[in-house]
Amino acid sequence: MRYVLRRLPVLVITLWAAVTLNFLLPRLMPGTPAGAAVAKLAGQGSVSASQRRAIEVMLGVPHGSLASQYWQYLKAIAGGNFGISYTYFPEPVSKVIGAALPWTLALVGTVTVMAFVIGTLLGVLAAWKRGSIFDTAASVGCTFMAAFPYFWTALVLLYVFGFVAGWFPIRGGYSASVSPGWDWSFFVSALGHSVLPAFTILVSGLGGWVLGMRNNMMGVLGEDYIVFAEANGLSPRTVALRYAARNALLPGVTAFGMALGLVVGGSLLTEVVFGYPGIGYLLYNAVVNEDYPLMQALFLVITVSVLMANFVVDLIYGLLDPRVRR
Repeated sequence: MRYVLRRLPVLVITLWAAVTLNFLLPRLMPGTPAGAAVAKLAGQGSVSASQRRAIEVMLGVPHGSLASQYWQYLKAIAGGNFGISYTYFPEPVSKVIGAALPWTLALVGTVTVMAFVIGTLLGVLAAWKRGSIFDTAASVGCTFMAAFPYFWTALVLLYVFGFVAGWFPIRGGYSASVSPGWDWSFFVSALGHSVLPAFTILVSGLGGWVLGMRNNMMGVLGEDYIVFAEANGLSPRTVALRYAARNALLPGVTAFGMALGLVVGGSLLTEVVFGYPGIGYLLYNAVVNEDYPLMQALFLVITVSVLMANFVVDLIYGLLDPRVRR
């Protein structure tokens, strides 16, 4: 408990700094965040002061001193109010993000966990059987997979299995002929649309987990306590999993925590290539359309997710390595 209480102040201070920077950065940019939206809504003609004021009020553009805006900003985000989206006007930003978030969590979250588990186990096996055919094949294959950018892999899969073979849909999260809901037809359609994006993320991320765990294991296997465990007659499985893998896993836990935190941000280029309706695709549309309220909310959600993931990783570290709690 004392270890958790020691970590909480760091989390709170870092969270406050992230929230404050998220408030200040748009206001430090030249012009005003609503300028582009005002120009779009007003058309190409000249905009009078009264018209501009009316558009800003409609969009919820804050006015007043910086201190008062900051206070209003804190109250708004505490209540989940991020303003009105310029791109999806008049939808609130929170509703837009809430519609896209489940798609990203289901796709990127599930595949990230799968890649970590499969890659970690393959890395342990490759290190334990170092010098074998399996180790060589795993190392060479994973290095080959990691060398290709994941958006290139996405384009290849889209062309081969979408355009040429026609086995999978090429765009969207579900077919236009079905309606979102908890029914079998929607589930089958969503599953079919997620196969190629999921395989792209899995192939692109698996190599890094395998190579990282293999390298960590190779360093741990030379430690004295591993030799001592083997000399005591413990089974190879016990030595590999309970002694070597547990200690080699610590650096991987940190990377996994960061990966989980970034899950909320989606896989931007993959979602853009496949037109998948997740957070990454939403962020792309927000940047293209200069939707500052939506961008600001997305950056805040991603930042908070990474901070919370790091906090959870700190707690897991305390469980895996009791020395950290001292």
